[in-house]
Amino acid sequence: MTATTETTTTYPIISADSHITEPPETYIDFIDPAWRDRAPRMVDGGPGIGDQFIVDGMKKPINIGTAAAAGLPPEQIRLKGRRFSELHRGGWDPVARLLDQDRDGVAAEIIYPTVGMVLCNHRDADYKVACFDAYNRWIAAFCEHAPNRLIGCGQTAMRSVEEGIADLHSIKALGLRGVMLPGLPVVEDYDSPVYAPFWEAAIELGLPLSFHILTYRQGETRGPAMNTFLSVVRGCQDIMGMLVLGGVFERHPGLRIVCVEADAGWVPHFLYRMDHAYKRHRYWLPAGQTPLSRLPSEYFSEHISVTFQDDWTAFRHADDMNWRNLMWANDFPHSDSTWPWSQAMLAEHTAQLRPEQREAILSGNVASLYQLDLATL
Repeated sequence: MTATTETTTTYPIISADSHITEPPETYIDFIDPAWRDRAPRMVDGGPGIGDQFIVDGMKKPINIGTAAAAGLPPEQIRLKGRRFSELHRGGWDPVARLLDQDRDGVAAEIIYPTVGMVLCNHRDADYKVACFDAYNRWIAAFCEHAPNRLIGCGQTAMRSVEEGIADLHSIKALGLRGVMLPGLPVVEDYDSPVYAPFWEAAIELGLPLSFHILTYRQGETRGPAMNTFLSVVRGCQDIMGMLVLGGVFERHPGLRIVCVEADAGWVPHFLYRMDHAYKRHRYWLPAGQTPLSRLPSEYFSEHISVTFQDDWTAFRHADDMNWRNLMWANDFPHSDSTWPWSQAMLAEHTAQLRPEQREAILSGNVASLYQLDLATL
């Protein structure tokens, strides 16, 4: 399937960040039997609350109201009070999902979890391993229905470097095309040299590694509740800065990282800020353990891809960053999604782009990163 924006070029538009909504049986049916009694499960939270996922070891249940609010007018979006039966069927039914893609003019999607994002913050690494293994089995089965259009990313709990490498191999064997990492690993941090074998394994296997918003624990945000919406990008920015300044890309020149759903309009200023810090302050405020042979902005521009939805500033400032690593996404079926009006939004927001930029950001960049065959879409 192909979609045409208001240009003379026709090409398949691909979402670099979409989601499933885990059905009630995801973890119970696919988890190791030893963990089944503790598996995340959906329950009826009662009047006004609706259906919720209960996760053993987490104080708060996961409400599903915003997990599949794509297409709803703002006044109808609510965190609580919705039933799973009311959500977009395409969140868990691959047949319905393809129809949802068609309606939005999208030919394929890179697919991430929903409940699995929250599970990244679980403090019990053993529990995360069991849950992520279950999810990987479920999403692999989901994507088998249309493997050229449903492109799944697996999850690893990063309980150890060795286990992380084993997860890369098992995720690859399942036919999944990328790996989402939790924001905080169990062993040291991601800029530590102990992760060298893990990074090299990902390079060898050709698996892009992703850091998604909300997959790391962060402190309380000051101000009204809406201010938390503004804060969700900061965790991804911290990780990207750590990888760059910590010398990870200096040591592993083939590594590719995806910064997911943190928008992209901030990137030009972030590049400036890193370079300024490095040139002006690196002697009293040292970077990581490995000296950098290039400016920080060069590593970011070469190694980090960034996904975004309706961040018009990213399109406007495409020439101020490496637009070959910009990847548009519709975030379906979450509440921040541009579905089902993505094509109208893109026609407006990409109007000033050169044709080669538009095609790259909407199609070619993600296809190249995930080794997708555009001829099959």
